[in-house]
Amino acid sequence: MRIIDLSHTIKDGLVTYDGLPPVHVCDYLSRADSRGHYDTGTEFQIDQITMVGNSGTYIDSPFHRYADGKDLSELDLARTTHLPVAVARAPFEGDWMAVEAAAFEGLDIAGKAVLIDTGWSKYFGTEAYYSNHPYLSEEAAVLLRDSGAVLVGIDSHNIDDTRGGARPAHSTLLGSEIAVVEHLTNLTQVPDAGASFHAAPIKMKQVGTFPVRAFATIG
Repeated sequence: MRIIDLSHTIKDGLVTYDGLPPVHVCDYLSRADSRGHYDTGTEFQIDQITMVGNSGTYIDSPFHRYADGKDLSELDLARTTHLPVAVARAPFEGDWMAVEAAAFEGLDIAGKAVLIDTGWSKYFGTEAYYSNHPYLSEEAAVLLRDSGAVLVGIDSHNIDDTRGGARPAHSTLLGSEIAVVEHLTNLTQVPDAGASFHAAPIKMKQVGTFPVRAFATIG
């Protein structure tokens, strides 16, 4: 079986979404300090991590958008792991490019994780990543919902146009309990069909968004 890692690396200082605080990683208990608690030659590192849920490659549950929506702990693993994949190739062509419904023409979507390959992930970790990014149009989100998509992922800064306050793609998909995975990478390595997608969320109450180790398997 071949495994394709579709996740960005989270590290100290990382800012994933413009305007949100960076990830902070430090020692809660260093190896040196731990030595006084254990026998000679035994030591441990315990980390303290401070970050918003929107860090790295993360999954949005309905609770992220709707107060009465399912949170991370309530997501069905059958709808976030071992999902057959359909990949839509929508290479970035210009500032604020909308991925329209036509990008999904001919794709078998029902029951699948639909991954949108725009190529934008090459800018991850740079200032260029935050603006002019591709996004999913409202019409395309409605098409994916009505066509039976189980999960939708994109390799961009946001699945919605961030120039205004409306978030129609999030609202449409999460309102139908279709999880959204943002900030994917390496989607060019995923075949158009024949792969499975996995993005198991942490099982946490009253939290709508959290990083995942998203990956695809072939074979």
